[in-house]
Amino acid sequence: MRNKIHIKKYSGQKQNIKIKFLALAIVAVFGVNGVRVDVNAERCPDLKVVFVRGSGEELNNGQNYLTFKTALEDKLQMTTLSYEFIDLDYPAMGVGVDNLGATARAYFGAGEAYEFGDSVKSGVKKLDRIINSTSCPSTKYVLGGYSQGAMVISKTLPSLNAEQIIYVATFGDPKIYLPEGEGIIPAACSGKNLSDYRMYVPDCHAYKGLLGAYIPYEPEQFVGKLGAWCNKNDIFCSSHLGVKDHVSYVADNLYEDASRVILDKVAEYFGIENHFHSPHDTAIVIDSTGSMASLIEKYKAEAYRLAQETLDNGGRVALYDYRDLSDPYQPVEHCNFETCTIEGFTQGLNEIRVDGGGDDPESLLSATFHVMQALNWQRGATKSLVVLTDAGFLSPDRDGITYAEVVALSKTIDPVNFYIITKPANETTYQKLATDTGGKVVTKTNNFSLLTDYILERYDSLPRVEESSSINESPIIKITNLKNNTDSTVTIDFISTGEQTIVILNDEILGVTTGTQLTIGELDCEKNNTLVLVPISETTRGESVEVVLNLKNYSNDQIKAPATGLF
Repeated sequence: MRNKIHIKKYSGQKQNIKIKFLALAIVAVFGVNGVRVDVNAERCPDLKVVFVRGSGEELNNGQNYLTFKTALEDKLQMTTLSYEFIDLDYPAMGVGVDNLGATARAYFGAGEAYEFGDSVKSGVKKLDRIINSTSCPSTKYVLGGYSQGAMVISKTLPSLNAEQIIYVATFGDPKIYLPEGEGIIPAACSGKNLSDYRMYVPDCHAYKGLLGAYIPYEPEQFVGKLGAWCNKNDIFCSSHLGVKDHVSYVADNLYEDASRVILDKVAEYFGIENHFHSPHDTAIVIDSTGSMASLIEKYKAEAYRLAQETLDNGGRVALYDYRDLSDPYQPVEHCNFETCTIEGFTQGLNEIRVDGGGDDPESLLSATFHVMQALNWQRGATKSLVVLTDAGFLSPDRDGITYAEVVALSKTIDPVNFYIITKPANETTYQKLATDTGGKVVTKTNNFSLLTDYILERYDSLPRVEESSSINESPIIKITNLKNNTDSTVTIDFISTGEQTIVILNDEILGVTTGTQLTIGELDCEKNNTLVLVPISETTRGESVEVVLNLKNYSNDQIKAPATGLF
């Protein structure tokens, strides 16, 4: 949760292949071609937004570029800034073969001139030329890139003038690096040592990208200016094998999420007011036991103000009340996110009557658990649950609901942040609940309105990482023998605990094999050829092994197995 107050083809079959591969069921859609689109643009606008498309995407017409552009442009239009969008014009060479399906078979070789690597290099040169140009020294830049385009950006960062750049966003980067994801139970799985550029990477085992990693991923001059988004099961940047997740950044609203972060950075840099309000879902839950008699009208008034401002800003509200465990009184729904208008909310407030109770702690855990389960929370919205009470809570509660279960459900939903309005004597009681869910406790009456402002000014609801205690039983691999048969052909033997092995040469995916020996021909003897083998199981990929082949400098008896591997 990033709470913040806004102040502010390789097509067809290659030749001379010596083995057959079971084709990898990956259609790696790596980006969008470069076209300049003028929107309120002057010769030297205040801001230029450069997007770098992924493999095979059409220039200026790719879904990822258009969605990124629309999400950010909708917000920039609310400012007085002049701006221009550029879809970087570089090859964006496709990978794999046309119409590659889950059951398709293809034959792969290593010949030809490593088109994918050349495509990335071309993108790097063009991006470097744009940013480091002195033609518009006052213009600032925002960079975004998807898949191969993200590689272009992360490879170019060390050479760019960071003073010209406000923010950089990468999506599905096959060269991502998250050191907190290393190990059987990584630090990230406990929410610890998270990289500051980790904006949305739910997989706590995400460590290096499928094609390796750029280290450091965040050059020193870009600290605070870089954010990485990696979908939960994206094969290119998580530890899983989800092809669908790699092509779902549009459908999963991740460009929308990033646009809020970017707008905040832009508004802060230019010192302008951020008028954008992200979607809000706010559930208001009121304690209606008898002890609330002296506070209920004051609390109702603040609940009304919060509901009205939320609805006025395009958000949604819901209203519930609850009582004590000893009362035969389940949480009562007065209106939900689909039915609540300001009139319906007002009617619900008028229906709430104080009664019952007896002891001090009330049935808050059961009530909030029920509310979170019952409501249809919208993805991408900032989610708040506001409790108004004068008492503590029971744990375990009705139906055995525990504190841990409530916090876990809050985090699972996105999370739902708890804001507790209560008496000063209860501040210590509720502080941990607020902290564990990313919310706040408010005890002073004159701070109630400030809480409303705080809730409305927050943006984004996507968690940086999903915590987990699970052990990552990833497959492991080791190269056991490597021999050059001719001046341009090598044979590789390896052992693996995986069911299959992804074979990558110079960042090009050649395919997948179920065997333990490869023969790769037509290697360029004038280049360092980087061979990467990635073990995969049914749902998980393991850490790769890598060997650099420079046949020009080796004879048959000099090429030996590299000292890498985990056996």
